[in-house]
Amino acid sequence: MRMEQADNRTDTQRALNSPKIYIVILNWNGWRDTVECLESVLRSNAEEYRVIVCDNGSSDDSLAHIKAWADGSLDFAVSQNAPLRYLSFPPVHKPISYAEYDRSTAESGGSPNQREARLVLIQTGSNLGFAGGNNVGLRYALACGDFDYIWLLNNDTVIKPDALTQMIARMQQVPSAGICGSTLHYYSMPDKVQAWGGAKYNKWLGTTRMLGAFAPANGLVDTNRVEAQLTFISGASMLVSKPFLQQIGLMEEEYFLYFEEIDWAMRAKDRFRLCYAPRSVVYHKEGGSIGTNSVEPKKKSLTADYYGVRSRLLFTRHFFPWCLPFIHLGLLPVLANRIRRRQWQRVAMILSLSLGKGKRALTIMDDAVR
Repeated sequence: MRMEQADNRTDTQRALNSPKIYIVILNWNGWRDTVECLESVLRSNAEEYRVIVCDNGSSDDSLAHIKAWADGSLDFAVSQNAPLRYLSFPPVHKPISYAEYDRSTAESGGSPNQREARLVLIQTGSNLGFAGGNNVGLRYALACGDFDYIWLLNNDTVIKPDALTQMIARMQQVPSAGICGSTLHYYSMPDKVQAWGGAKYNKWLGTTRMLGAFAPANGLVDTNRVEAQLTFISGASMLVSKPFLQQIGLMEEEYFLYFEEIDWAMRAKDRFRLCYAPRSVVYHKEGGSIGTNSVEPKKKSLTADYYGVRSRLLFTRHFFPWCLPFIHLGLLPVLANRIRRRQWQRVAMILSLSLGKGKRALTIMDDAVR
């Protein structure tokens, strides 16, 4: 399948080396977001790329819908009034050829006869979490071996056509870079920045501060200054180099949700740099699957609360155990807010996590979301 965007490349982009990219997109009960994302990704002006969609055991027949879309038998478009409609409409040419694998076949490299398929669909078999689901796609790419970079991209995003080539260019400028981030904008507020690449982490409180949050989209950015402050790259858009994967390994699956990116960056801290491509623009809906919401924190789901606290404690035990007393103190305002909102199940869950009663906390969450 030949993408129709090739004629839109600039001379600068043609002058770049043409590395091969695998784009890994994780889907969980969100095929509509994924299809919109794919429509924008397939407009990329990068030359050599394959798209791998890993379905994390969805219960909404996501893969069937995505296959119907690829075959051209499912029409899907965002609202005519959507400000970012132009990034995913009109539809790319169909049908789109694809290969389909289960987890075991994918992780062994799939079929050599289907290595030319530009779209690969993988059923992971169950909900493996953010790290686990993405790792299936990473293992597939590593088994194939024919790539230079892997772009981990959230399914609830749409991209500008040069988002990938801008990151490639920045990575090529910084040979020691292991992960590169994009400028993330809020999908619902396209004129506002969500993050310049990623965030700074406060190890004493276990909190993150997204760099550039709510800055105007047309503001000037000092790339070097941003890179000097980055603790980690946001998982919504991470371009990872092949040497990084070979030397640092896959994401840590123990977290399930949250802190995987920080863990990855910490493990690579003395060996690879983090970099940022300011003109790589990605629009992020944020938390469509699990109810994360940085604009309106009150709407954060119970699942997001559980994994946010659990992963914060887990990460601190791994890397900064001497900070644990301060992390527990930092949870007091969180508890106070939940008490003020009369969210008693969340209070019990957070207290259980803080006291090391993980099974009890998980039971509380499971009972509440059933």
